[in-house]
Amino acid sequence: MPARTSSGTCRRTTSVSIEGVGMGSREYEGRSFVGTAATAPGPLGPDMLRAFSVIRRNPLAYLMSAWRQYGDVVQFPIPRPPSYLVNDPDGVRRVLVGNGRNYGKSTIQYRSLSLVTGEGLLVADTEPWRRQRPLVQPAFHHGTLEHIVGHVDVAVQRMFADWDALPEGAVIDMDAAMMHGALEVVGHALFGTDLSADADRLARATLSALDVVVARARVPITPPSWVPSPANRKLQAAVRELDEAVQRMLIERRGARDGAPTDMLDLLIDSRDETGSGLGVEEIRNQVVTFIVAGHETVASALTWAWALLADHPDIQRQLQAESDAVLAGRPAGFADYARLPFARAVLDETLRLYPPAWLITRNALDHDVLGGHDIPASALVILSPWLLHRHPDVWSEPEEFRPDRFVTGEADRTSFIPFGAGLRQCIGRDFAYVEGVLVLAAIAGRYAVSYPDGTGVPRSEPLVTVRPVGGLPLRVTRR
Repeated sequence: MPARTSSGTCRRTTSVSIEGVGMGSREYEGRSFVGTAATAPGPLGPDMLRAFSVIRRNPLAYLMSAWRQYGDVVQFPIPRPPSYLVNDPDGVRRVLVGNGRNYGKSTIQYRSLSLVTGEGLLVADTEPWRRQRPLVQPAFHHGTLEHIVGHVDVAVQRMFADWDALPEGAVIDMDAAMMHGALEVVGHALFGTDLSADADRLARATLSALDVVVARARVPITPPSWVPSPANRKLQAAVRELDEAVQRMLIERRGARDGAPTDMLDLLIDSRDETGSGLGVEEIRNQVVTFIVAGHETVASALTWAWALLADHPDIQRQLQAESDAVLAGRPAGFADYARLPFARAVLDETLRLYPPAWLITRNALDHDVLGGHDIPASALVILSPWLLHRHPDVWSEPEEFRPDRFVTGEADRTSFIPFGAGLRQCIGRDFAYVEGVLVLAAIAGRYAVSYPDGTGVPRSEPLVTVRPVGGLPLRVTRR
């Protein structure tokens, strides 16, 4: 059982003995899985086989259960590679920050995602990433962030025009609206391209490809990509859609390019490393697809869950509306307004705590390490989950409650707040996402109130590539 700390918060012991289930206390010592030594508590092989349907259906629920049963470091009965769930706050920081150079990205999660993105920045392992990062970084400088504001306003105004044309109190799918708006913003800001006309098709292609990625990552054996299975055909069709969109951008740019670079596509085309080498056509394609996928799916997921929580907490929604009224007074936001919207930022942060879009982070250990007092061998798969860490009772008071004020008062421990990762591999688009997310929340809150239709409430979550609401997010939108 969890132990009490002197502060009264509930602390999970490093290993928990569960009678008749797996390995607790120090029972794991001397055990092995086909020659791989057990160095931490966790389920035994038969336990994991019995849970296989749960693992496939909802891996996040399984990880939550494993953490609650066995503690902050859990070893699964998998011999190759040795596999660990680490939710010890110090251990997570060591993997991502303190000893981050010891952990690479050559894992099944990122190999599956690379079927869509290629070896773009998101999935590139250690050496390719070191080359790519400085080539892509200039696209996210301060000037780019300032330009986001105008793109956000265009997307929001289109949204408003659609909603104003509906009957008063109409119900809309807020999830679909946020996906469409985020794709429009990323298209304009990063590539100077209006994706709004293709938004539905591209969003469907993205989600279709990611569905296959999720399915592949959840099972130990999948057909090679060249086998014409239904899943592979679905993936190939979706990737063709994305490739065609990128190809149109490159053709348009070659014909219209004039002067200094103005957006990410220009910068990718012009970028050179210290040897004078630039990115090839395939490398540019991989970066563009990476940011189409990551640059709209994650922001849209965060905004969707923010509205889900705000509709469930009318008092907090009124606080957000009051801040928007005081700062924006109904006018379009400027870049300087971002810093004047601390409560909108707190709402976004608290949403990212409870519903981090990237709910799973995996790393492979390049060398031996010790995490949470347990030996982690070289080549081990280390599984981290922001969803679990953001609910750790050692770090967060009332961890299941939606309390944006914790990010206003300074109560939140940002060293254990990792919705964008941390350390060297922290998401390059973090500031982009914050500016976009805060300004969208403030703009919508200044004009509309949202509520649940009768008999409905916060939807169930489904851990796909990002955390998605099952059945979308139907909300009643009322003009204020």
